[in-house]
Amino acid sequence: MPTMALREAMHWHRPLMRFAASMVVTGAVSGVGYAADDRVLVGVPIWAKPLLFSISFLAYAVTLAWLTSRLRRPRVRRFAHRAGTVIAVGSGLEMLAIVMQVLRGRQSHFDYATPVDRVVFAGMGVAVAVIFTATIAVGVALLREAPVAHRATTLAIRLGVGGTVLGMSVGFLMIVPRASQHGAPIRGGHTVGAADGGASLPLTGWSTVGGDLRIPHFVGLHTLQALPLLALVLTLLPTTARLTEATHVRLVLIGAGGWAGLFGVSLWQALRGQPVTAPDALTLTVLGVVLAAVVAATAVALRLDPRARAVGNRTTAERDVATVPETV
Repeated sequence: MPTMALREAMHWHRPLMRFAASMVVTGAVSGVGYAADDRVLVGVPIWAKPLLFSISFLAYAVTLAWLTSRLRRPRVRRFAHRAGTVIAVGSGLEMLAIVMQVLRGRQSHFDYATPVDRVVFAGMGVAVAVIFTATIAVGVALLREAPVAHRATTLAIRLGVGGTVLGMSVGFLMIVPRASQHGAPIRGGHTVGAADGGASLPLTGWSTVGGDLRIPHFVGLHTLQALPLLALVLTLLPTTARLTEATHVRLVLIGAGGWAGLFGVSLWQALRGQPVTAPDALTLTVLGVVLAAVVAATAVALRLDPRARAVGNRTTAERDVATVPETV
């Protein structure tokens, strides 16, 4: 059964699924390199970047392949399929550049030190722009046709693509050179308020001495996995599966709002040069407001659901009957 499911999955979108398979191999090789190669680049193990990118690209490619396979209208399906192929090629070129620079012992991002480094980074910039544009194209296709019958899941997918595009756009903030970097071999960076390569969290390399734009970049990119996963959980959990479809839609909207709040706060925190490990009182207050809003909105959505009210009323009635004292 697993083999049959895998074979079926490989037909969702062959270029994207082949790229995903290559990311499994690249991730495995990078994992070995992470454990065996003691070289450090910009403050983190040199194989950390290809390992993390492999995992991220794997999730992204498989999700897009599944989505394009769900489209049924021929024109929309062909349009999305072509966009997916462009994404697979662009992503493959970006990963090739990252691995090549690791083998050279050089930075893949922001490096202008040599002609080769400049060409590699410029090529990666073109690949990212192509991936960004093609992802928007897939989003347009998904707006034209519902990929699944369940309204909440379709909404989650559409909002997920939008969130992913926003997450990608954070990357453009990283390539802007700082005032002190004009003419320097390294131009741009992901750390705000400090230089790249300082103290950081294990594996992710997220800065603990300054703001890090990779955090909102990560949160935004994976909206495409987070929101559909929420919709799936709502249909599977016994406590939420019985709710009406309208309530599922409301809960997905609430989840999307909460995720957008997390993205916004993490971006705001990074741009203020504040480490993720040391949020100030203002950041914690805003996060608390976002969390409270999500909890309150969820409670309201559940109270508005007629099935949830019916179950609650029945439970209350049963409890009242159970507590009535017997009379002789």
